[in-house]
This record gives sequence, structure tokens and C-alpha cells, in this order.
Amino acid sequence: MNWIALKALHEIYESGATKKRESLMKDSHFLFLLQQTGELKEGVNTIVKGDGFDNYYQHSHLNKYLEYYKFLDKNGLLKPQLRIQEYDINILLGLEKGMINGDLIPIRDEIIQAEETVRGVSQMFFKNEKYLEKSESLISAVKGILGIAELANDKDQQYKYVLQSHQPNKIVLCENLDFLKRPSKPRKHHLELWYAGGKNIDKLNYVGEIKLPIFYSCDWDYDGLMIYQLVKRKIPDIRLLYPNGPRKSIVKTEHESHWKFKKESHLLSNLDPSFYSELEKTLIIELITSNDWIMEETNDLIEMINFTDKLEQIHNN
Repeated sequence: MNWIALKALHEIYESGATKKRESLMKDSHFLFLLQQTGELKEGVNTIVKGDGFDNYYQHSHLNKYLEYYKFLDKNGLLKPQLRIQEYDINILLGLEKGMINGDLIPIRDEIIQAEETVRGVSQMFFKNEKYLEKSESLISAVKGILGIAELANDKDQQYKYVLQSHQPNKIVLCENLDFLKRPSKPRKHHLELWYAGGKNIDKLNYVGEIKLPIFYSCDWDYDGLMIYQLVKRKIPDIRLLYPNGPRKSIVKTEHESHWKFKKESHLLSNLDPSFYSELEKTLIIELITSNDWIMEETNDLIEMINFTDKLEQIHNN
């Protein structure tokens, strides 16, 4: 839901009605309340509350709205033309929390040192590398929360980001930034985490000799596994981590990475079968058949590493 719709729901809660707008009449939440539950009623020029609306709103939206309003007001974002999505607000809230508890400060410092780009930061925290480019106000909010004066405008960044730990015994190169934003667990297990920027992996040409076992963690979807193949060509010793997170529907999650040749799953979506074990190929076929994917951050990182080590021990014996 976007901020305009959230404001309209709150206006209905407080005053009993809101002006009917085309955007509201196309909003799935409004249509559900109007057409399915009857908790909203359509007037000539207004949308008014129906039976049960107050209870529904108090249970589902009131606390969120008050939190969002306070946050947007504090960060100078409450403007009449604001067209921000609830997804965006929650990302910004997460950034603020990470800065307050200190988890994001090392990443913020590396962003500044690396003269990071808008696209690089967008890929770190949002849906894709181009997401931030749609909104100057969103870029401004990210810079303000992270305490960054400027972001560059070129399309690639040339630094990898590293979460260091004392006496690391393994390296994990992550497709996404999520594990690096939660440092306590990898540090407890003496892991060094790298983030190179999703598809922007040319910087891996300059990593030099890698003296520790290195693993790759990624989304198990078409894009994530294609990136793994590119990484594997640059770092032949890297091992793919087998996921343990829940499978999610690509359609229901509106995911943008789609499998190819879904009716011929044995083709592995045009992935190179030489990069995968029989166990991994079986999982890929299952994901293609069910049109599912596995999000990297839903996995247990330590369990993935332990499972991969056990498989290698079995193979070596």
C-alpha cells in the first residue's frame, strides 16, 4: 500500500469519510474493503466507513500509520506530493534502526570511502539497482538517514564490502547485503563476509590470493544462480551454499527473476549443469517446476556452511 492510501484510511477512521479518488478506486486494499468485506462504502464523491471498519483499522493499520507518520515527519518527508510505498518506509525504518544500533555504521563508512553510487546503494537496500533512481526524495531520505552527503551517479562501484571478524576461518561472498547487516552471528562463528554488488562482480578480478575456504550465498532463482556461475569463473575454488530457507512463489511475491523453459525443467533454465552437483540440480528442477525461489536472507547461514562441509566430507570419503 502507498502513503496516499494509508492517509486516506486514517482520514476515514478519524472523520468517517475521504474524497473519492481514481487512485483509491484502483487500490487493491480499498477494493477488498469495498467489494468483499463491506467495511468501506462508496458514496457519490466520497468513500465512507462501513460496519466493522474501526475495529479493522485499529487492528491492522493504526499503530503502523502513527509510526510511519512520526518517522516521515521527523525526516522531513511529509509533503503533499509524497508518493512513497509502505515497502519504502519499512526499508528506511530499517536503515534508521541499523544506524541507531550501530550495525550499519561500518557499511555507511565504506559507502563513503568507496564513493558509492546511487545504483550501488539501491542494490544494497532495495529491490534492484535502479529502484532508487525513480525518486529524488527517496535518495535524499537514504542519504539523510545514513549521514552521507553525496552519492555518485555512475552505474558501477569498484569496491567490495567486508564484514570482518577476529581470526576468520572462512569467507562467504554474499549476493545481497542482508547477512552483513546482522554482524553478531557471523562474527561469533569467525566468518568474514564479502558483498561485491550482485551482478557488479568485475571487482573480483582484483581480490588476489584467497587463503581461506570461500563459499557463495545467493538467492536461488535464475538471476542468483547465473551470478554464481560468473563468480565461479573468477574464483574457481568457491563453493555454492545449499539453501535451507522456505520456498516462495515467484508469482505471489511479484519476484522479477523468472525461470526459463519452465515446461522443460530438465534444461535447468539454461543454466550450465557442470556448475552444480546432482543434489543442487534436483533442487533447481523442483524450483522451476513449482515456479518458486528461495530468498538468500531466509536461510540460516551457519547451517548452510555446516551442511556444505558435511557433503564435501562424504564426497571425499
